[in-house]
Amino acid sequence: MEPIPLPSHIHYELLLQMLERQTMSAVAQKPGIHDQVQQLIITLRKAVSQQKRLEEACERQHLPIDYRWSLNATAQNDLVSKDLLSLHPE
Repeated sequence: MEPIPLPSHIHYELLLQMLERQTMSAVAQKPGIHDQVQQLIITLRKAVSQQKRLEEACERQHLPIDYRWSLNATAQNDLVSKDLLSLHPE
């Protein structure tokens, strides 16, 4: 069975860090914009939660997941991703 492609969790984390650390401080004195950024952060957190529920459902059904780093999934990209992951063992 073909693995189900899903975005790597790092994509969400990078977006959330940028919004929380940089964007929020840049719009701190702009209440309307600040509220929109806050809503965007909430929406991204909901997306992370929804993806985790999807991953759990896939695991229960023994469906493999392929975490993607980009839209250009090639054998070379897969090798680079594995090499990068091996540099940071958990």
